[in-house]
Amino acid sequence: MKGWRLVVGIAASLLVLANGVMHTLFGWKAMRAPLDAAGLAPDVITNLGLGWTFGGVAMFGFGAIAIASFLARRANPQASLGPVAIIALAYVLFGLGALASSGFNPFFLVFIVPGLLLGIAAWPARS
Repeated sequence: MKGWRLVVGIAASLLVLANGVMHTLFGWKAMRAPLDAAGLAPDVITNLGLGWTFGGVAMFGFGAIAIASFLARRANPQASLGPVAIIALAYVLFGLGALASSGFNPFFLVFIVPGLLLGIAAWPARS
């Protein structure tokens, strides 16, 4: 694996991992206040919070899988980057869908950019 692709892949993986941590620790606090103000039932807020937290944990897991995949590829050129390609595709597709659904809110670039970077780093190299 070429050095620049490894660097891009690990950097994008760290970004996904960090986004998962921030999503879980800080994102829910920002989301909860408007939900409380809207007068939603406490069990609805709790269940939304659990789903939100799971999303952050999943993002963290995706970043960890991607980092492990790139490190394995560095040690063994035959190691698969298939899991990274799946994560990249999921991030890009979700980001594009959210971008379109939100009236093109640029916030959703936080999914598209890391997804594209992961995809570039995981794309099979020409021999």
